Amino acid sequence: MNDENGSNRPEDDAARLGLVVVGEAAALHSGDEAALDASEDNIRETVDDLVDEPLTQRQEEVVQRLASAGGTIAAGLSGALAAQTDRSVDDVLAGAARAVVWQQRMTADQDRRVERDGTDEAAARVEQDDQTERDAHAEYDRDEHGDRGGRVDADRSDSDDRRQDGHDR
Repeated sequence: MNDENGSNRPEDDAARLGLVVVGEAAALHSGDEAALDASEDNIRETVDDLVDEPLTQRQEEVVQRLASAGGTIAAGLSGALAAQTDRSVDDVLAGAARAVVWQQRMTADQDRRVERDGTDEAAARVEQDDQTERDAHAEYDRDEHGDRGGRVDADRSDSDDRRQDGHDR
């Protein structure tokens, strides 16, 4: 169960659960029975740690199945994105895990700054800082992974792709 003093922030708990879902997706893609069993155990342990009151057996099963379903969805989407971007599923899932941690850090930084400054003005500065950080992260992605940064641009047509690849029809 969660620690008695409630020191975990909801964002930290959500990030932990997000990483559990990514772990479930990785286990599903691996096809390794031991990895799947370990992931299921991790889901159960995480759910137990995140709740303040003991859940009924049915509630616990529902939450575990939701986490497992989230992993299944993440596995399917990561597989599709990997195929679309010519990347490995492991790369896509690692990126998802980094995004979960990055979001958690941004939220924690924002909370600390607002708490320190205690004003709406501080919150506006935090949002501006966060946007700058997101822009820098996107720029890093473009530099690290090419101009698409591992993302599929919905507004680019197939003809744009063919021209860029030098395969005009």
